[in-house]
Amino acid sequence: MTGTPYVFGGETSAGIDCSGLVGYAYRQAGIDLPRSSSQIREAGTVVPREEAQPGDVIWSPGHVAIYLGGDRQIEAARTGSWTVTERTMWQDDPVFLRFT
Repeated sequence: MTGTPYVFGGETSAGIDCSGLVGYAYRQAGIDLPRSSSQIREAGTVVPREEAQPGDVIWSPGHVAIYLGGDRQIEAARTGSWTVTERTMWQDDPVFLRFT
């Protein structure tokens, strides 16, 4: 999905938003998540940052991403020329969520 354009409400390789990306990745692992970032926050189990593992969801108000480990994440960040990208975490106080 890296390089897929950001499209608000998108859920496919033609265009995807943050919660669409997280939902798509989890569906590949056989886990269905709610559609919106706030619903994802409510459905997940919070884990302390020091216990976060690759594949956990990073939640901040209005946004979700997938934790890759080592302060790295993959995300669909915003409309425009942005695409799904792996980058350093930028959130000030994220919540880490686990789904099993």
